[in-house]
Amino acid sequence: MLRLVQVNFKAGDDSALGGFWAEALGWKVSSEGPGVTNLEPEGFEWPDPAAFYIDFVKVPDPEAVKYRVHLEFATASAAHQEELVARFRELGATDVDLGQGDVPWTVLADPEGNVFTVAEPRETYRDTGPVAAVVVDCADPRAVSEFWNRALDWTPHEVTDDRAVLRSAEGVGPYLEFRRTDGGPSARSRIHVDLLPDPIDGKAAEVDRLRTLGASDVDLGQGEVPWTVLADPEGNEFCVLGRG
Repeated sequence: MLRLVQVNFKAGDDSALGGFWAEALGWKVSSEGPGVTNLEPEGFEWPDPAAFYIDFVKVPDPEAVKYRVHLEFATASAAHQEELVARFRELGATDVDLGQGDVPWTVLADPEGNVFTVAEPRETYRDTGPVAAVVVDCADPRAVSEFWNRALDWTPHEVTDDRAVLRSAEGVGPYLEFRRTDGGPSARSRIHVDLLPDPIDGKAAEVDRLRTLGASDVDLGQGEVPWTVLADPEGNEFCVLGRG
């Protein structure tokens, strides 16, 4: 069994970027070592299955990427959306024009240029927690969502040629959403998801299972580490965590 536990940001300055997000969201900051900043929502301790986490890892060149993965944040009311957007801007976020036009959500970028959206109040996001969805650009939402559905054993909520939406069968945590874009992924993304095996000692078997589903191994020069770096059939990288 695998669980989607967090997103991982490549950062030029993990401490500063993590501090921005922690202050914006009111989350706790910790670190497992130099160059790594961990964020936890208040009231939860890693790896609580009811929570979702964010990690920031310092890398030499976080700019040489295409922004094909982004986070969408939930709000409880129009006033809450306005307040959260204002807070992000006050802390250093900037508005982004992706050609979205007149839409009820707000598109912003954090101080290192990572794009994210603050959604208007939605009933479907009522119980997700602050992170409502991890959104991935792709060429074929149907095909890539089938891989992730089999990988995580999640529930499909919508599957069309242009959009596929999955969520945990337990109804906790964010949605995983795939949106069709021209060309599909062409470069490494700053953001990837991390999966946690349950039990943790089942990691090797889970990695083998993912390979049979179509995942491929990725060499980022990571060397001997407790996690395994893979990519889904469209090249979106992700990690399967292990025992450190």
